[in-house]
Amino acid sequence: MANGFVVTTDNSGGIGEKQADLVFAQNEVVSYFAARVALLEQWAASAQVESVIIHNFSGDAAWQGYVQGVNRLLKDVDLEHILVTGSSETNMNLLQSAMSVTMIGRSREVVNCDVTWFIYGQPFVGSEVLENLEVIADLKKVKIAIENGYVTNIWPVGSKGIQAEFRILLAKDKLHVHSDVDVEKSAGPCTVVLVGVPNESIEQATLHFGNGLRKIIIQ
Repeated sequence: MANGFVVTTDNSGGIGEKQADLVFAQNEVVSYFAARVALLEQWAASAQVESVIIHNFSGDAAWQGYVQGVNRLLKDVDLEHILVTGSSETNMNLLQSAMSVTMIGRSREVVNCDVTWFIYGQPFVGSEVLENLEVIADLKKVKIAIENGYVTNIWPVGSKGIQAEFRILLAKDKLHVHSDVDVEKSAGPCTVVLVGVPNESIEQATLHFGNGLRKIIIQ
C-alpha cells in the first residue's frame, strides 16, 4: 500500500484453452478466479477497488473471454461499474496460456475490534474447484457481511492452506489449527476465506453464512 492506494494481483499460467495447457478451462473461468483472488486481497487490506487491469499473454483470441470472466465477477459483487482495461501480447504466440489480473483500490478506514476467526468455504484446487462451486466461499456473501458489520476482517487462503495462513495472520509459527476440513490442503484460487467476526455479531454471521461457516480450534 502506498499513498492510500492498494495494488493486488493474481497470475495464471498453463491453465486455459491452448492444447499445451496443463489444465483445460475456459478463459472466462480462468480470469474469473484470478480476479476473485485479487478482489479478496483488496478486501483484506480494507480497500475499495477502483480499477482493474488484465495482462493477457495468450493472444488476441483469449482477450474477450478474459474480460467476460472479470466482468462476471464484478457483477456478482455489484461492482460492474468498474472499468476493465489491459493489454495483450500479440507479437509472440505462446504454446501455453498465461494471464494475470491486477486491481488498484483505495484504502478505507479500518475498524479495530475484538474478533473471533472462522473458516468460510472449503479447500479445493485445480479441477476440484469447478466440481464444488456450491461449497466454496461466496464473495457476494462476504461483501454483504462486510457491509453489514458481521465481518470486519478477512484473510484469503490460497495454495499455502488454512494452517499456514493462520500462522501468518496471527504471527505464530508453531500455531496448530483444527477443523473438520483439511487445514493443510491448498485452497487454490481462494476457495476458503478466514473471516474475523466481532464477538457481538457471531449469531448474525452464523445465520448469514449458514453451514459454510466453520468453527476452528487454535492451539
